[in-house]
Amino acid sequence: MALGRSGFFDLENHFAFYGAYHTNPVNTAIHVLFVWPIFFSALLILHFSPSIFSLPSLEFSLWSNHVILVWNVGFLVALLYSLFYVALDLKAGSLAALLCALCWVGSSFVATQLRLSLAWKVVLVVQLVCWTHLFIGHGVFEKRAPALLDNLIQAFVTGPFFVLLEVLHTLFGYEPYPGFHSKVQAKVEANINEWQESKQKLS
Repeated sequence: MALGRSGFFDLENHFAFYGAYHTNPVNTAIHVLFVWPIFFSALLILHFSPSIFSLPSLEFSLWSNHVILVWNVGFLVALLYSLFYVALDLKAGSLAALLCALCWVGSSFVATQLRLSLAWKVVLVVQLVCWTHLFIGHGVFEKRAPALLDNLIQAFVTGPFFVLLEVLHTLFGYEPYPGFHSKVQAKVEANINEWQESKQKLS
């Protein structure tokens, strides 16, 4: 239960901020489809960064293919994301951490097969396709600029976790604690009202 948390680990405020920019169901669906591929492809290109720990790379075979796990920036990003998600909410955060770990291993597998000469091209295409869809979701359906324009770090860090949390709530009715979504919804509505008022003052 996260009732007593505040500041950087305040799940309620984080989710309310993100939710205020994702109220349209089409835009939400677009984010569910394309946010995690952005994270995966980022880890894919980070696989080629040098090791930052005094540990040897882990090499093994997977489906008769050679895989190299490097303890580098990609690993560190996946680890920090995982720890942050678990700190936000133990149950959903643990699932998100597992997905982060799978993304790191999976991206390492793909990177080992593609090598840098091809991997960066794949990453570029994935990033362009995903970000284009996200901006279409906001511009055409949500009709509000993405959250990253107001809080770049928060949008990048919390995005993967909150699309997962959205799916868990929609499919299974999951809440980190009783009343979580009703409290978040109230904050989302307050955020939207404030945004609409600010737009009217500028017009």
